[in-house]
Amino acid sequence: MIYISTCIAQDDIIQLKNVSDTILNTKRTLKTTEPFDPLKTTQKLFPGKLYKLADHNTFLSWKCKNCKTIAYTDVNGVEGDQLFPYSEGVATRLDTTISYSDSKGNQFKMLVFNQSVYDTDGAQTGRFSGGLLGLAKFSKTGNVWEMKSFQPAIAAFGAFSRIPSLKLLEIGEDQYAFTLVHSNGGAGAPYYDYLYLIAGFDGKYQPLLELDNYGVSNTGGGTNWSSAYKVVTDNNKKYFRDIIVTTTGHYKKTKLGDDEFEAELPPEVAEMKKTKKQFSFTIEKRLSFKGKWYNIVGKPVVKFSNVK
Repeated sequence: MIYISTCIAQDDIIQLKNVSDTILNTKRTLKTTEPFDPLKTTQKLFPGKLYKLADHNTFLSWKCKNCKTIAYTDVNGVEGDQLFPYSEGVATRLDTTISYSDSKGNQFKMLVFNQSVYDTDGAQTGRFSGGLLGLAKFSKTGNVWEMKSFQPAIAAFGAFSRIPSLKLLEIGEDQYAFTLVHSNGGAGAPYYDYLYLIAGFDGKYQPLLELDNYGVSNTGGGTNWSSAYKVVTDNNKKYFRDIIVTTTGHYKKTKLGDDEFEAELPPEVAEMKKTKKQFSFTIEKRLSFKGKWYNIVGKPVVKFSNVK
C-alpha cells in the first residue's frame, strides 16, 4: 500500500528532461515547412518534457547541467537579476505567435516564449518575479519557414513569472518592434505601469525604451490615469522614428484616513494636488532615439481641466 501511494505521488510531480547546452546557441538553424506549427516548432527549440495541464497550462520542462548561466535583468528590481537557465530547471511556455508582413509582401512569424523557474506542480509563482522573455523570428520562402533570429532570453517583465502581452509596432520603414506594459505593485497598493519597447539593435533584440507612469490601477477609483502611444510619420527618419505618448487621467482627493495607498501622481501634475481637490489632466511626451535609447525630448505638454 505504501509503495503504490508513493509511485502515484511521484507521477504527479513534473519531471525534468536533461538537454544539451546547444539549446541556448543563438546561432542555431531551424527550418520547418508549411503549415507552421508554433508548439511543435517550440519543442524543436526547447526539447524538454511536454506537459499539458488544466487551464491551458502547456509547457516544456527541462534542465541543462552543462549550460553557462547568464544574468538577465528583471525590471521588478526586487529580487535581482535572473540567472538563466535556472539551476532548479526551466519551464518554457509558448506565450503567443505574432504574424506580420512587410511592404514587399515578405511574411514573418515571431514566437514569444515565457521562461520561468521549474515548479513541481507546474505553477508560476513569485509576485515580484517577472517572466523571462524569449523570441524566435522566422521568415517564409516558398513553402519553408526559416529561423532568422533566436534569443531564448532577453529580460524579465511582469509578475508571478508571467510576461505581459507583446504588441507589434512599426517604428520605421519595414522596421518592426514590440511593446509591452509591465505592471506590478504591493498587495492592496497601486499597480504602476511601465511602457517598454523591444527592438532589434546591434544584432539582437533588446529593450530600447522604458517609460514610467504609463498608467496606474488598483487605486480604489479616486485617482487614475492611462496612456496611449503613436509613431510620428517622418520621411526624414527612415528608422527609429519618434514616439508620442499621451497620458490622460483624473485626480480626486481622498477622505481623511483613506489615502494609505493613494497613488503618487506623475511629477508633471503632482504640484496641482497641493491646492486643488480634483482635476483632470493630459500629458504629452515625445521620445526620440539617440545613441542606444529612446529619451524624452523637449518639455512635456501638460493641460488641466475640471479643476476644483
